[in-house]
This record gives sequence, C-alpha cells and structure tokens, in this order.
Amino acid sequence: MSGPERITLAMTGASGAQYGLRLLDCLVREDREVHFLISKAAQLVMATETDVSLPSKPQAMQAFLNEYTGATPGQIRVYGKEDWMAPAASGSGAPSAMVVVPCSTGTLSAIACGACNNLIERAADVVLKERRQLILVPREAPFSSIHLENMLKLSNMGATILPAAPGFYHQPQTIDDLIDFVVARILNCLGVPQDMLPRWGEHHQITPDE
Repeated sequence: MSGPERITLAMTGASGAQYGLRLLDCLVREDREVHFLISKAAQLVMATETDVSLPSKPQAMQAFLNEYTGATPGQIRVYGKEDWMAPAASGSGAPSAMVVVPCSTGTLSAIACGACNNLIERAADVVLKERRQLILVPREAPFSSIHLENMLKLSNMGATILPAAPGFYHQPQTIDDLIDFVVARILNCLGVPQDMLPRWGEHHQITPDE
C-alpha cells in the first residue's frame, strides 16, 4: 500500500463540501482508515450544496458515513469538535497525514496562529508540531492579504496549500470532473493511487513530425 494508512479528514465551513465527500469516498475505496472531523458550519454548507444531510451526533454520523461510502466497520471514525481524547489530539496517536477540505479562511487563520479552540484546529496543530503532512484546501475568492500571509506562514511551516482551483486541460465535461480534478491532486500529494486524472504527459501521443 502506498501513501498513509490512516488519515485525518476535516471539513470546515467554506464552499466545496463536494470535495470533502468525494475524497472520503476515494480514501475508503483505497482501504484507508479515516478519522473524520467536521465543523457545524461545514454541516450547514453541505446541506446547502448537496443532498447529503449528516446526523448531528458523532456515532450516528459515523453509521451514516459507513453506509454512504460502503466502508468496512471501523474504517471511518467520527469525532466531535471537543473530543480531546481523540487520537488526532495528541502526537502519540495522530495519523501521519491530515487534509482539511474545504478549508475556511477562519480555520486557516486559527491553524496559522495555533489557536486550538476545537479538535480540528488542535489536530492540525499536532500534525505541524510532529512534522507530518498537512494539506489545506482553501476555497475563497479573492484572497485578502491576511489570507495570503496566513498561507505563506503555513507553507513555511511545512503545510501544503492546495487551493480548490480545478484545471481544464483534461477537458472536463461535468461538475464531477471538476471535483475529481481537485480530489485527484490531493490524492497525488498523499501518495494514494487514483485513476481520475492522468498525470501530465501520460497520454501525450507522439506524431511523426515530433
């Protein structure tokens, strides 16, 4: 198995709930254990942008996501925002990689200054202090100088800033194609196999004139 076996996936209140849901589905299909964290704002956005309405309690949410993704028992573990006993809250139990998708600029700011006001912020803080992989997927337009300064600060700390900015060189035909572009880039960064998006040049055909 390439890439991390256990990944923390957090969703916060920026637009782009589809990215987080699609990434969760892909990680489950690749047999990864996922520790799932979600803010209340993210749940509201998800209900607005998709037909998915998550239960509010972690245990019920876990059962829902298991059925939604077809995960095996124990593959998805859901933790509440103040569950300080969750593995992600400590360097001794944290996974080797964490993705925040979508990442609100408020969460970006909190992580950049080490606020740790909830489990999402604390989990990201742990990943940074333990020198593990942190991928942040902001979805905002335009970015203010504050947003850009926070992104630079986090990049200098070792985080990967991967804006939800799909490309078009693969000639997308549907919204799902645009979603898959961003999710595929996240999976590439994690080192998790994906077949949604060919790497640049893979399908290049050499003509007689070349």
